[in-house]
Order: sequence, then structure tokens, then C-alpha cells
Amino acid sequence: MRNLLITLTAVEIALVVVVLAFYLIRISRSLYQTARHLAKVTFGVRAVEQQCSSIGPNVVRINEQLAGISAALTGVADRAEALAGDE
Repeated sequence: MRNLLITLTAVEIALVVVVLAFYLIRISRSLYQTARHLAKVTFGVRAVEQQCSSIGPNVVRINEQLAGISAALTGVADRAEALAGDE
């Protein structure tokens, strides 16, 4: 009986080691695929960053021009109200 228990324990330990190895290999493959996909995403993000790099300075310039237009339109609106009040 004792020999049977020792044999079954050894078989159980071997089975646990095999199952652990199997899942570690699956996790390793999953991590490899994730790393590969992240590399593609990183490449895409860098391409978008490079293409959008000119937006920042242009937005500042457009905002400056819009501020000037806004100031001019305020004056025009005041003048239009004054003319409308005179009639």
C-alpha cells in the first residue's frame, strides 16, 4: 500500500509539473503576440505623431488671427447697433 501511495504522489507531482509547463508556455506565447501587436501600435502612433507635428504651431497662428477677427467684429457689432439705434 505504501508503495502505491508513493507512486501515485510521484505521478501527481509529475502531472502538476506538466500542467504548469503547459500553461507557462501558453502564457509565454500570449505575451509574445501582445508584444508584437504593441510594436505595431507604437509604429502607428509614431507615424501619427509625426504627421500631426505641424498642427500645434498652425493652431497658435490661427488662434491669433481669430482673436484679431473677434476684436474687429466686436467693433463692427457696436457700430451696427449704433446705426440701428439712429434709425
